[in-house]
Order: sequence, then C-alpha cells, then structure tokens
Amino acid sequence: MEKLTEIAAVIARHTSKDGFHSTPIERVTLVRSSTVTMPMPNVYRPQLCLVVQGQKEVTLRDRVFRYAPGRYGIVTHDLPATGQVMEATPDKPYLCLYLEFDPVMLGQLMSRVPAPPEAPSLSIGKTVSPADNSLLDAALHLLRLLDEPAAVPVLGPLAEQEILYRLLAGTDGARMRHITSSQGRVAHVGRAIAWIAQNFRERFSIERLAAEVGMSPSSLHERFRSVTAMTPLQFQKQLRLQEARSLMLVQDIDATTAAFCVGYESPSQFTREYRRHFGEPPARDIARLRASPGLAVVT
Repeated sequence: MEKLTEIAAVIARHTSKDGFHSTPIERVTLVRSSTVTMPMPNVYRPQLCLVVQGQKEVTLRDRVFRYAPGRYGIVTHDLPATGQVMEATPDKPYLCLYLEFDPVMLGQLMSRVPAPPEAPSLSIGKTVSPADNSLLDAALHLLRLLDEPAAVPVLGPLAEQEILYRLLAGTDGARMRHITSSQGRVAHVGRAIAWIAQNFRERFSIERLAAEVGMSPSSLHERFRSVTAMTPLQFQKQLRLQEARSLMLVQDIDATTAAFCVGYESPSQFTREYRRHFGEPPARDIARLRASPGLAVVT
C-alpha cells in the first residue's frame, strides 16, 4: 500500500485535471478521472495499464476485466473494447498509468530473458493480474523521473526496460512474447487484426481474409476468436461503429454521412447496429456525450 500511495501521489501531482496526460517520458500516459464514467468504446493498443487509485472495468465482447488499486492489465494485440471508471470521487480520483509497448525494445530485451518453461499458448490478447512488489517498484522508478526532467533521456529507457523485464520474467512472460512473435498461429492472428484495422471500411469474406494471412478459413475463425473474443466480422463491426461515433462527435457530421464514411451501405442497418452496441440511436448518444463531456473519459 505504501508504494501505491507514492505512485498515486506522483500521478496526482502531474495530472491537474481529468483526462489523458502525455508526459516527457515517451510512451507513458497518465489518466485521471474525478467521476465515474459512462462506458466508452476504444481500440486498445498493446500496452500496460496499472491502476493505482479507484476502479474500472473493461469489457471485451462477453468478458469483463476488473481493475482495482494494484492491479495491472496488458494488451498484446489491437482490441476494440469498452472501458468504464466504476469508482472515483473529486477527493479520491481514479488514477492510472499507461505504458505503450515498444516492440523493438521488447524484442531486444526478450532475447536476454529466459523463456518460460511452458510454450506460449494461443490465448485472449488481454489479461488483468495483481502487481507484485517488483513491478510496483519498477513503475515507481519510472514515474519519479517526472520530477527530474533532465534525467529522462538517460534513465527513462532504463526504467522502461525494468518494467518490461518484470513482465517478461513474471507470470505474463509467455503472453508478452506474443507481441513480437513473427511466426506461428499468434502471428497469423496479429496480421489478420492489422489487415482488418486497415480495411474495415471494405466488405470482405472470411475466405479473403484467410488468404491474406495464409490460413484456412476454419483455423482463422477459431484462432481469431480465441485471441479477440469475437469473430473477424464482429471485430470489423466494432471498428466501424467506434469510428462512426468518433466522426460524429469530433467532426459534427450526421449519422447517415458517418455510416457511409465507415462502409455501411444502409443507414437503417447502421442505426440498428449502433443502438444495439451503444444503447441509444446515434443522435441521442452524441447529444448525451456532448452534454456530459466529463463522463466521456476513455479509460
């Protein structure tokens, strides 16, 4: 608890208001929310998320991952999920640290860390676990550099490597190795995820996607679902809906225009799927977000 308290104090000192805060340390972002939030869909990149105060939930299809102080999550592939701050007050806000994984640094370090005895399994690309003292120490070493800016260029990469080492040497070591894998089933799924992210506006079949990544349609369908908790077409739909929501919110365009921009051919189908996913039709949902910007923190 003492380490968590110190980490929380550093984050609070460097986040004067709610939202995401970039830092002088490359790939490190701090998050603060003084209120609970509505569920907010987002595409989660390969990263570490360490919650030090408050609580949140992340939902990936039908799986719910719960974070409390001292619990961390890792994401190994781009995944569309929904995050929601569940516990936060102005006096005790939700605070967390994000570290985006650098695959080059991770790959170089991985070659020097013994692989776990068990072979990396094909498992869902997200998990949440309790942080041990060594990982909390490493996070604290990294965050203390925010109070010593001159040391960041020299000590920042070393502190980042310490965190990566703790993850590679810990219970998530096999999962971390998926991030840099260039061969095998996990790599095929990773290429399929990347292909859909680039082409989600286009219509495609599972047969076409399988040919793009060099797998049989049945194997791709099974393995894709084991990593993302959804089928390739469900994955595409989530990306389309999230992009449409962002376009309406940021660019102030109407639902029909947004639907066509993300690849829908039928505005009525878009509205039905949007309401099913977000709980309200597009216009009402966007109006709610604009009326309560403090509730729309992506977590």
